[in-house]
Amino acid sequence: MSEIRTGVTTHPGVVREVNEDNAIAGRRIFAVADGVGGHAAGEVASAMLVARLHELDQQEAPGPEDVRATLAAAGRSLEEAGHAGMTTVAGIALVTVSERPHWVVFNVGDSRVYRFDGTGLTQLTVDHSEAQELVASGLLTAEEVRTYPRRHVVTRVLGKASMSDPDLWLFPPRAGERFVICTDGLTNEVADAEIDEVLRSHADAREAAAALVGLALAAGARDNVTALVADYSVAPQAVDTTCDTAPRSPR
Repeated sequence: MSEIRTGVTTHPGVVREVNEDNAIAGRRIFAVADGVGGHAAGEVASAMLVARLHELDQQEAPGPEDVRATLAAAGRSLEEAGHAGMTTVAGIALVTVSERPHWVVFNVGDSRVYRFDGTGLTQLTVDHSEAQELVASGLLTAEEVRTYPRRHVVTRVLGKASMSDPDLWLFPPRAGERFVICTDGLTNEVADAEIDEVLRSHADAREAAAALVGLALAAGARDNVTALVADYSVAPQAVDTTCDTAPRSPR
């Protein structure tokens, strides 16, 4: 038997009045969405996406392609609505593959998923952004991204057909792992080392999520900020120690 304990904290930030972020911490779907488009448009887009993810969360034993299909359907709905804006998304879904549980990690845009295994923090997603492309090409360092003036420019987003293809990774769950799922309002203000320290010092998921957002606010929080922490535990006899934990694509 598995148990997933979660904590979610969201805040409009110090500068902005409207919070265009949304999140879901369901039975098997855990995700954040960061609306793009300004004021009501972005807020509507992220809410529409989260509503689709809630529908997926009600399904019994969804598979990886159900996640892909849900994101595609959400993207089409946003495109057809026109005025609803666009949104990034990042998250994890507990799915069934060959009758066994697996995580699917997914993202479109620059919201992120991290995994903490008790020894270190690993970023599982790759930002779909202009800044990340420059890092990949060697023209920017990871540290320089924090002050790069176009760091908010995304290269993929749900709501625009030519930019909506999600990345998906698949791997089996492990007892004791923690995930941080967050919008760029957190990572623009809080370094990975600080996220690592919070996860080490706060055993409770709700306290950890609140502490992460607190760090962003203390740093100036120029954007909306959302942090979701999910802790996965399994009864010892249910843990399969023979599986390879390396993420792999279901494509």
